[in-house]
Amino acid sequence: MLKKLQHNPILTITVLVLLMLTFGVQYLSVSIMEARNFITAREMLTDGNWLLTTMNGEARYEKPPLPTWLAAFFGMIFGIKNLLAIRFPAIIFIAITGVFTYLLSNKLLNNKNHSLINALIVVTSFYVIGISIEAPWDIFTHGFMLMAIYFLFQYLQGTPNNFKAILLAGLFLGCSILCKGPVSFYALLLPFLIAYGMVFKFTAIKKQILPLLAFLIIGLIVGGWWYLYVRVNDPATFTAIAERETGNWSSYNIRPFYYYWSFFTQSGIWTIPAFISLLHPYLKRRVSNTKAYRFSFIWTITAVILLSLIPEKKSRYLMPVLIPLAINTGFYIEYLIRCFKDLKDKRETIPVYFNFGLIALIGLAFPIVGYLFLGEKLSGYMFPFAIASITLVLLSVLIFVQLKLKNMEKVFYLTIFFFAALLISGLPLSTALIDNNYKPISNLKEDTKKEAINVYGFNYISPEMIWQFGDQIPNITQEDGTINFPDEPVFGMLANGISPEHQELLLTKYHIEKVATYDLNTSAKDSKSYRGRLVNTYYILTKK
Repeated sequence: MLKKLQHNPILTITVLVLLMLTFGVQYLSVSIMEARNFITAREMLTDGNWLLTTMNGEARYEKPPLPTWLAAFFGMIFGIKNLLAIRFPAIIFIAITGVFTYLLSNKLLNNKNHSLINALIVVTSFYVIGISIEAPWDIFTHGFMLMAIYFLFQYLQGTPNNFKAILLAGLFLGCSILCKGPVSFYALLLPFLIAYGMVFKFTAIKKQILPLLAFLIIGLIVGGWWYLYVRVNDPATFTAIAERETGNWSSYNIRPFYYYWSFFTQSGIWTIPAFISLLHPYLKRRVSNTKAYRFSFIWTITAVILLSLIPEKKSRYLMPVLIPLAINTGFYIEYLIRCFKDLKDKRETIPVYFNFGLIALIGLAFPIVGYLFLGEKLSGYMFPFAIASITLVLLSVLIFVQLKLKNMEKVFYLTIFFFAALLISGLPLSTALIDNNYKPISNLKEDTKKEAINVYGFNYISPEMIWQFGDQIPNITQEDGTINFPDEPVFGMLANGISPEHQELLLTKYHIEKVATYDLNTSAKDSKSYRGRLVNTYYILTKK
């Protein structure tokens, strides 16, 4: 079986990603960033706002539209309420990231098995999976940029007249820009170019200047036309949003320079191997390809340094670093596969036993810890819980057996299967964690439609609430604090808290009936993850 996986690397990567996520991703709650994307996609379909994009009826130019177009396209075919459908483009791009990590690695190493290792590491890295839910634009912008880098590398390492590679590299560069502006240009492409120049050198740069300029020009044309269109058709709003977004870089989520230097932990199950792979003096004499290892090492470190220079920092911004880091980690895993049976130094063997032994222990503990943690919540979930427990325990035992035999190739692939099994069987169990306070708003739209009542927002209404409601919720409170009361004598109002002053003002004009409270928190009220912004009270207001 192992040989079949290695002989069909692209199929292996694609099937693995589809199996890991297709059966469980619909069980996860919609995040705030996802909600913004999905609302915009819905309004593309309902209101035709494909270019001048909107969210809840207001201009939404903070993010370019390509990922939203993809969500809208799948929503148009399978239904905009189908979570799996509108999340499927992100799943596809996780697979694309894996496939092009493989293709780039194979160009770099000319070794299919080693390249497959690199690809499997990247698609099982924690934040590569998590970013598709937490910030759906990122997996697209970095996925497209990785495709651009692959074709650019193909050009730089190939013949000077390979204009097809330059054309494709420029096209995918433009698609990356059309997903999240210049973010991936700075975080992924620029460190790649620096690493390439330091390791491989731009030996024929005079002959390459025109093709490289063509690469940039094509990218700017493909990626920049939407910005120009919006700038021409809605200049005031576009300028205001651009100034606000630019200001955030130096005034929002400010963190110290060293904030990102635990970046290797974002790789999840590969944290320890990733850290060891960054010990350049230790590994440089042990890898099979010193030059390629130096390239991936410089690419990784340069990406982290460049991101550290930006004052605004968030953990999710590290996602592009995980691509070169996966390649870098692959050198350490490949070294273990080749040499672990002959290693005698405990300083080399103990980290390996600790890392993979810990993963196996987690699998063995899963049935007991899961049962104690979930308790009565397992009612109705015993079958999937039993399947998850049996699968993880079996894989854990096999990992221990292969560790004892020092067969690191099988340990590595068993770890991949373990991660996949955890997602396949574990994600459906996430619904068992939903607390009793959870009360969705999904039926309110139909109820108010029957009563011929329009619903408005008062103060802040979270994107998650608007998404689940299923339609726009116009806000009657303005940024300057004024209130634009609806004309109709009776209307519904969702509010996230009403101040005494506003309460008094409303009572002078309306009879207020409190109908229900909606709470989209899946965690308990005493939990640190409980968010007050996900709670709204619904009132019916009748004019006096």
